[in-house]
Amino acid sequence: MSGIEALGRLLRQSHHARPDDLPQMAMRAAPLVGATSMIIYLVDHRQRELLPLLTGDVPDRDRIMVDGTLAGRAFSTVAACAGDLGPDGTRLWVPLINGAERLGVMEVALTGPAADTLVEDCATVAALLAELMVTRSLYSDTIERLRRREPMRLAAEMLRAQLPPLTFSTGHMMISGILEPCYDVGGDAFDYAVNGDIAYLALFDAVGHGSAGGMRAVMLASLALAAYRNARRADLDLTATYHHIDQAVHDHDQRGLITAVLAELDQRTGILRVISAGHPSGVVIRQGKAVKVLPTPTALPVSLGHHRPPVVVEEALEPGDHVLLYTDGVTEARSGGEPFGIDRLVDFTVKAIADHLPLPETARRLVHAILDYQDDCLQDDATVLLTQWTSPAPAHSDTELSESDNRAPFPVDD
Repeated sequence: MSGIEALGRLLRQSHHARPDDLPQMAMRAAPLVGATSMIIYLVDHRQRELLPLLTGDVPDRDRIMVDGTLAGRAFSTVAACAGDLGPDGTRLWVPLINGAERLGVMEVALTGPAADTLVEDCATVAALLAELMVTRSLYSDTIERLRRREPMRLAAEMLRAQLPPLTFSTGHMMISGILEPCYDVGGDAFDYAVNGDIAYLALFDAVGHGSAGGMRAVMLASLALAAYRNARRADLDLTATYHHIDQAVHDHDQRGLITAVLAELDQRTGILRVISAGHPSGVVIRQGKAVKVLPTPTALPVSLGHHRPPVVVEEALEPGDHVLLYTDGVTEARSGGEPFGIDRLVDFTVKAIADHLPLPETARRLVHAILDYQDDCLQDDATVLLTQWTSPAPAHSDTELSESDNRAPFPVDD
């Protein structure tokens, strides 16, 4: 049976499926594509471990570290990886991806080699399972419980429920964000949306760390997120959006203070427009070098905007450029009194890009490097929002897929 036929059977089974049913559905789909078993692993919130989703008669499995394992390589590189299973058998690790968002991996046991057609069939099944995990998790806590490795504080629960998926791609541009710590936040938040040809990017850092368990900062960040989306959906321009957020925060808490960066990227032209409201400056990386540090500040922090009008900065990107936005918890992370610093941040990002890592993997490794730098004990939130403009989008609405979107879904890494 082909991957498409297996897909049809899975779809028919999925209409009344719970997340708890997905592992068993994967096992039943295995023989349809010539495999003996398919086992789902989900990545934890810190993106350090792959955790098996075990229900029904799914074989028992242990958690797997992302770093230093074949399964982790499949997750990190977004490429299927094949290894030995036993006599003449193959264990195939296939990334579980929803759009461009990495959810985990799927272990596939084969009785023979991993032929290209079989890998494609497994990728087809994995794609549907990833889609089902996202949609079914809206109605259940099963997946969320598995991905948590420790209790989440209430402030983090509130804020994380409002964040968008970590990664999104249009084929001409990719956006990837990450926020640490996972279980206890201090007021950082990010958001993005792509409406037509324009990508909207935002990063917020609310003052108030440690106050009432971080709740004041989270309330301010939540208000800024809501005001930002409200302005964006009303089709306000960048300046009006800044004023809308500023007024909303000022009306709620006149002493509240939020630094922010608001940006718009035109996918057709590569024109980047930015307002930096008392926030650390963004960096443009091109061909292995930091070619531009964006001016900052170009506006006062949010809630003080009525004192001075904002200035919008424009920068013309070139295909392949990366834009790195971050909060001060990244550069001010300390080890023995020495801050992580902008130079170390740029150097690490440039090296990761030179390794041709997928954008979300670059963001993951960057934040983990910051955590490792201060012995896994952050003094402030560390948030990164990375954007890569790969190619100009066509001017018409029926955009064609780029060459990268037409390649085989998951090349096999032996």
